Amino acid sequence: MDIASVAGVSALAPSSAEGKRPDDPAKVREAAQQFEALLIGQLLREARTGGGGWLGSGDGDCATEFGEQQLAEAMAKGGGLGLADLIASGLKTAK
Repeated sequence: MDIASVAGVSALAPSSAEGKRPDDPAKVREAAQQFEALLIGQLLREARTGGGGWLGSGDGDCATEFGEQQLAEAMAKGGGLGLADLIASGLKTAK
């Protein structure tokens, strides 16, 4: 499994075809949201596998894992835990 494709790291790579800088605020925000979605997905997965599961059994079937991923992405886009804002602002001030 390629970590870059899972985490969406390829969105951070500069693209000469698009003409956008890698430190474009929209790209930074998108990467921060993807990172937050990854963390939320991990939390959901651990909640399911740690104690019998929140959607029935603790078995990791494909539909459950897909649902967790989609829920994590939707939560991150909707503000999630607020981590994307913190990460994006931290990257802006780190320059």
